[in-house]
Amino acid sequence: MYAIVEMAGQQFKVAKDQKVYVHRLQTEEGKKVTFDNVLLLDDGKNVTVGAPAIDGAAVEAKVIKHLKGDKVIVFKKKRRKGYTVKNGHRQSLTEIIVESIIATGAKKSAPAKAKPEPKAKVEAKVKAEPKQTAVKVEAPKKAAPKEAAPKKAAPKKADDLKKVEGIGPKIAETLIAAGISTFAELAKSKPAKIAEIIADVRGNHVTDTWPAQAKLAADGKWDELKKWQDELDGGKA
Repeated sequence: MYAIVEMAGQQFKVAKDQKVYVHRLQTEEGKKVTFDNVLLLDDGKNVTVGAPAIDGAAVEAKVIKHLKGDKVIVFKKKRRKGYTVKNGHRQSLTEIIVESIIATGAKKSAPAKAKPEPKAKVEAKVKAEPKQTAVKVEAPKKAAPKEAAPKKAAPKKADDLKKVEGIGPKIAETLIAAGISTFAELAKSKPAKIAEIIADVRGNHVTDTWPAQAKLAADGKWDELKKWQDELDGGKA
C-alpha cells in the first residue's frame, strides 16, 4: 500500500517504514506527526483519488532527526561587467519515517488559533481610530451626448499636370502649392495668372496653351491632345 501525500509544501509517494527527507518541520525529534493532505491511495486492489484530498485519510510518521542537506553552490556572473557572486547553501531538512497509512477515519488537524489581544490593547486601539462620519456622495451627472462632428470632405486627388506640354516636376509642384492640382482647375486659370504663380521657377515658360491642353485632358481627349502636343515646342505653338 502506498500514498501520495503533501508534506511541508512538497508531494511524496510514501509507503510504510519508508524514510523521507522533507523541509524542516517544527516538531521535536522523537515526536509523531500526522499529514492529512493525502492526494491518492493505492491498497493494491483499488486506487482512490482525492478532490483534491481524500477525506479521512492520513499518513502518520515519526521525526527521527533534523539535519542539513548537501551544499549547493550558487554562482552569478555578468560578463563584461566584472560582477561575480558565489554563495553556498545547505537546505534545512527533517528526516522522518512513515509508521502507518490510514485510509479512513483520520481526524483533520485543527488550525492553530491566533492568540486574543489583551483587553487593554484593544480599547487603546479603538480610541486611537478616528470616528468615521458618513459622507453623502452624489452620483455624477451624465454629460449630454456630444453632437457628431461633421465628416471632413475627402481630399481631392491631384492630376498629373506634367502631362501638359511645357510643365515639368518643379512647375507642377508650384501649381499644386498654389491650389491648382487638377486639369479642370488649370483649364479655368488664365495664362497670365499661371505665369505669376511660376515666376520664381527658373526658365522661360510659355503658358498660353496650358489651359487649352488641360481642358482636353480633363475631357479625356488624349488622342487629340497627343496630336496637338506633337506640334508644340515647350508649350508654344
